[in-house]
Formats: sequence, structure tokens, C-alpha cells
Amino acid sequence: MAHPKALLFDVFGTVVDWRSGISSAVSEIAKKIGHSVDPEAFADAWRGLYQPSMQEVRDEKRPFTILDVLHRESLHTVLSQFSFPELSTEDEQFLVTAWHRLNGWPDATDGLAALKQHYIIAPQSNGNIALIVNMAKHSQLGWDLVLGAEVVSHYKPCPEAYVIACEKLGLSPQECMMVAAHNDDLAAAKAQGLMTAFILRPHEHGKGQKTDLKAEGAWNYCADDFLDLARQLEADR
Repeated sequence: MAHPKALLFDVFGTVVDWRSGISSAVSEIAKKIGHSVDPEAFADAWRGLYQPSMQEVRDEKRPFTILDVLHRESLHTVLSQFSFPELSTEDEQFLVTAWHRLNGWPDATDGLAALKQHYIIAPQSNGNIALIVNMAKHSQLGWDLVLGAEVVSHYKPCPEAYVIACEKLGLSPQECMMVAAHNDDLAAAKAQGLMTAFILRPHEHGKGQKTDLKAEGAWNYCADDFLDLARQLEADR
């Protein structure tokens, strides 16, 4: 089996724990304004609008629009669903930028550092540059560079999202490996010729998670976390 030169990472759910981070921010604002809400249900509902908001861009029903803008639009919908009073500009901005302040999974910082010793590492995320850079500073994520939707002007799982990202590195898809906790992301990357690594994140959606609890394709690697992936790759070097 060929060895990758670059590892491209899905971020939300694979590198960082979005659900805990968003629910914590929602809880803080709800407490501040005296509003009763289930913060985890709110986080799930907001995340539930993630794919539909990007689909309009994929379908060319609107020009390419960065995720911060899509998150803000979706937030307005969810605030209404959960009967929030009108928020101040400051409080709304706090919630939108909560996506910039997500904590990495316990292995993320050390695992990425271990992988960076031998490979180019970059987020291949639907997040915009400011979001990914701020998140990296917040959670000590040592990326070599930022790739993803804003760089390639396409949202995953569009084929161009993967192919153009590899081109930006001067590499072929066969020289790159997609690392993700989501089988559908890996399937889309594999279809474009990338190698694939599945990372198990069984609590991304909380204790009752029912999806992505196991590898569902013939991925090149399946690992419990990034440190495990680093060990497996080292053994194959």
C-alpha cells in the first residue's frame, strides 16, 4: 500500500467536540437572559441545519457563502424554534463564534503533533478560514495550513472539494489521505482517489449516537483516535 504525503482532516466531530461546545455557549446565553432551554437539543437542531444550508450552495441556488454566514442564518431559525427573545448583537455574535471556540477531543492536540512529524496535516473542513484559525489557536491544533471550502470554493462532499485541496498542495489525490469520523465523507474522498482513515468518535452526537459507530467501508486505516492512527502509520512506514 502506498504511503500518504498529506493527511486532510474533517474537523467538526473528527477533531473537535462541537456538541459540547455549542451547548455550553447556548446554556451561558440562556442563563444570562433568563430563558429556559435544553442546550443540547438546541445544539442538535442548529447542527441539523448545517447540511441543508450548504446544499443551496452546492446546488448553485446561491453564490458561495462562508460557513459563518450560514451559521448565523441557521441560528436565527433555531432561536425562533426554541422561543428565544431577540438577542443583543453581542449575544448573537457570541453564539455564532462559539463554533470558533470548540475544544478538541482529548487526543487531538497530541495526536496531530505526532502525525505532523511525518506528514503535512491540514483541515479539509467546510469551516471558513477565520473559524478554523481561531479554533486552532483555541485548542492548540498545529495545522501546517488551512484547506477547505473557502479555499476551494466548494463544500464537501462535492468532488472538487477533495481534488482541488490536493492540487493546492501540489499533490495527487493518491498522495493524500482523508481522515474523518464520518463514513460518508470517506466514501466521497475515496471516490476521488484519496486514501482514507476512519477515526472512531462514538460520542459526537451524545450518548445515544446511532451513526458512524464503526467503519462501514474498505478504508485504508481504522483507528480509535489520532494517536492510534499515528502508531499504525508508523508501523507501515
